[in-house]
Parts: sequence; C-alpha cells; structure tokens
Amino acid sequence: MIESFLARLGATVRDYVESIGYGTRSFFTLLGVSPGLLKRPRLIVEQLHFIGNYSLLIIGLSGLFVGMVLGLQGYYTLAKYGSEQALGQLVALGLTRELGPVITALLFAGRAGTSLTAEIGLMKSGEQLSAMEMMAVNPIQRVLAPRFWAGVIAVPVLASVFSAVGVFGGYLVGVQLIGVDDGTFWSQMQGGVDLWDDIFNGFIKSVVFGIAITFIALYQGYESQPTPEDVARATTRTVVISSLMIWWLDFMLTALMFGK
Repeated sequence: MIESFLARLGATVRDYVESIGYGTRSFFTLLGVSPGLLKRPRLIVEQLHFIGNYSLLIIGLSGLFVGMVLGLQGYYTLAKYGSEQALGQLVALGLTRELGPVITALLFAGRAGTSLTAEIGLMKSGEQLSAMEMMAVNPIQRVLAPRFWAGVIAVPVLASVFSAVGVFGGYLVGVQLIGVDDGTFWSQMQGGVDLWDDIFNGFIKSVVFGIAITFIALYQGYESQPTPEDVARATTRTVVISSLMIWWLDFMLTALMFGK
C-alpha cells in the first residue's frame, strides 16, 4: 500500500515537473519567434484592438465603482482620526499600487484570457493550426506571438485607465458628495504619490501580470485536446491558474518593491 502511494506520488511530481519544463520551453520558444513580428506589426495592432478595446468598458466601469467605494470607505476610516483631508492620497496610492494592477489583471483574465484560450482551442480542434504547419507557416509566430504581445501591451494600458477612472470616482464621492476640500484632495495626492516608487512600480506589476495571464491563456488553449470538453476545461484552467498566479506574483512583487 505504501509502495503504491509512493508510486502515485512520484508520478504526480514527475508530471508536474514535466509540465513546468515544457511550459518554460514553450515560453522561450514564443519569445524566440517574436522578432519576426517586427515585419508585420499589423498583426499585433489587430489583436490589441480585439483584446484591449473590447475590455475597456468593463475596466472603466469597474475602476469607477472601485474608486467610489474606496473613497467612501477611506473617508469614514480617516475621519475617525481627523485625517479625512488625506483622502486623495489614500485613493491614489490604493489604486496605483495595488487595486489598479490586480483588479485589472483579474478582469482581463476573466474576459480576454478565456477568449484567447477558447479561440486557440477551437482553432486547434478545427485543425487550422495543423493546416498552417502543412503550408510551412509557424502557428506560434503567426497566431500565438501577436496575441501574446498584444496582451502584454494591453494590461498596463488598461490598468492605467482603471487607476485614472478610479481616482475620478474617489473625487466624485469625496469632494462632490461628502464635501472634502477640492484643493486639499488634489494637493495631498500630488504630494503623497511618487512617480517612481508608486506609479512606476504599479506599471511594472501590470506588465508582469500581462505576461503571465496572456501566456497561460495561450498555453492552455494550444495544449488542449481538440475536443469541446477539453477546450471548456482549458478555459476554466486559464481563469483558475491566472487568478492564483496574479495573487502570488502580487505578493512577491509587493515584497520586493515596497518591503524597504
């Protein structure tokens, strides 16, 4: 009984290590074929429109409501200590450091990541990728690489939109609704938010999230079996793995950037 348990455990660990190694090799293969896209930037622009533009509405609305909630909760918390004038700084730091990159990445994984996985999976089940290989066209360079770089570009842009709209939402609640002084709101924000330590580090987070989410989505779709059931399971795995990866990367990056 113990021997069978150890055998199953060893097989599980072996499969896990193999999947990590294969995923790593696939990632570097994707990077290796990416320079060829310099000759055809239109492919990236098309995918950027599909991935980023269609995600803009949900990102903007989510940022607005998150900023409004953050402004409301932040005001009541700061008012207990007589520091409600620092509301602008609290809203801006919360959005640029954490909420903007993280929530944008989660929404992107749910909206665009699943779409990418399903699209690649259906292309594989329809043998479109095999047809490209028969015509001496590299499907990784022609199909996966443009979508990968479009996702890497789209996530930081969407995170910036989320944070900007969120700050506006905090302004609406804090200044227009509650009555915090307008000048104090913006001056505290300007004085308390650093371009490099806060905004740039948040940008770096969103870039890392974009790389992780887009690669996971493409990898799951490309490695799925050409059946409707497995494509559906691959889409679910994209959301689950991406969400866990986002939280883990967020902790690691926060510890490195702000753990001084």
